[in-house]
Amino acid sequence: MVTESILPEFSDSRIGEVAERLSEAGVGIIAGTLANAAGIYLAKTVPVDRLATFASSGLGAPPVWNVFCIDGGIAFTPDVGVVGDMRLRLDLDALRILDGGFAWAPTEIFDQDGVPLAIDPRGRLRRIQRDIEEAGLEALVGHEVEFTITASDGTPLPRAGWTPYGLGPVLDHEAFLAELLSATAAAGIPLEQLHAKFFASTVEFSLPPATPLQAADGVVLARLITGRVARKHDLRVSFSPFPISGGGGNAAHVHYSFSRDGESLFSGGDGPYGMTADGASSIAGVIAALPGIQGVLGGSILSGARLRPRLFSGAYICWGRENRGAAVRFLEATRGNPKGANVEVKIVDPSSNPYLTTAVILGAALEGIRSSMVLPAEVTTNPADQTEEQQLASATVLLPSDLGATLDALAASELATHILGPQIIQVVLAVRRWELDHYGSSDADQLPEKFRFAWSI
Repeated sequence: MVTESILPEFSDSRIGEVAERLSEAGVGIIAGTLANAAGIYLAKTVPVDRLATFASSGLGAPPVWNVFCIDGGIAFTPDVGVVGDMRLRLDLDALRILDGGFAWAPTEIFDQDGVPLAIDPRGRLRRIQRDIEEAGLEALVGHEVEFTITASDGTPLPRAGWTPYGLGPVLDHEAFLAELLSATAAAGIPLEQLHAKFFASTVEFSLPPATPLQAADGVVLARLITGRVARKHDLRVSFSPFPISGGGGNAAHVHYSFSRDGESLFSGGDGPYGMTADGASSIAGVIAALPGIQGVLGGSILSGARLRPRLFSGAYICWGRENRGAAVRFLEATRGNPKGANVEVKIVDPSSNPYLTTAVILGAALEGIRSSMVLPAEVTTNPADQTEEQQLASATVLLPSDLGATLDALAASELATHILGPQIIQVVLAVRRWELDHYGSSDADQLPEKFRFAWSI
């Protein structure tokens, strides 16, 4: 990606205005977060009188932040070690004031001379968003967030007779979920829906569609708010892709749509369900990229346990209209879908970095348009029920649950490297191979408990 697009420089007057607003709101602490390659959230916190430093010159952090692993280990690489320094700069345009004297904003990474670092996930998504705009397109992204509620000590909650999508499970946690709805709305990310999921103590909510950068920020903010509200109700929440042995998983589905001059690429065309040629090519691009980018979308030691057939995980590379067994689901523009046609990528899980998942999906879709890729045949049944002949006809392939194979495919993907850059691919492979090397031969029943809160805030 040759396009340059970096965090803007904030003037003294702008910083002063924000500082005054924070003081008037009684803010006592500002947290600036960085989501790293392992999908964990790191932060620097400062009082309000340090806002100017955080937003201008930035706060120092060692480069190994990028390769901190889910067990506290450090996956050193030839380029990331004990030598060096980077600066985290706060994005004041994305700052949000929460309750209790707390404010949050995402950060981007620079060197000490103020040059943006190619290893920065948020900076990479910013560049992908600019590439899309320069191609004459507008992108909207919507994230779904799933989490599992536990007791305050981290143990699973006993619950007899859990009803998938039932009202009873919501009433069990009514006060917690009601406060979650009000807190996210107050922070500017009103949830579009919230409900109990298939597996016990699992809840899902949908964030409103937004620009790519805003949407990924919304995931971080929503997970922060969920963790804060849960603590108030003497609960904890797990964003592990597979938090309880013998149970089910948590997903983090990503929806995207493209438009040009206000007209959707997924409606009003001559293709399937009204797709335009470019709309169909964008989906083809994502489908073609999936084997190589799976390690970004769900590459943790627990991701393979979630990605199983017949569990709505999208374990098969194929697409279909409203087909929840396919890795890519198309949602047509209908009366029941008033926000318009869009595409859902189902194999994403919450152990991934939301900036990198958004970037690599949109980058693959944009590459599909640029290359005029041809959309493969639609799968109109459960992919798991297809015969071998039907799978060949629709090019349906079961994604691997083996982490080694997933990471090998990522390492070999020229497209993933082109979209995210070699520096990011290097650190993603480093932290995920650390997980494989240290836990690949461990008892599979023990891993969910060990890493239940590795991706929680």
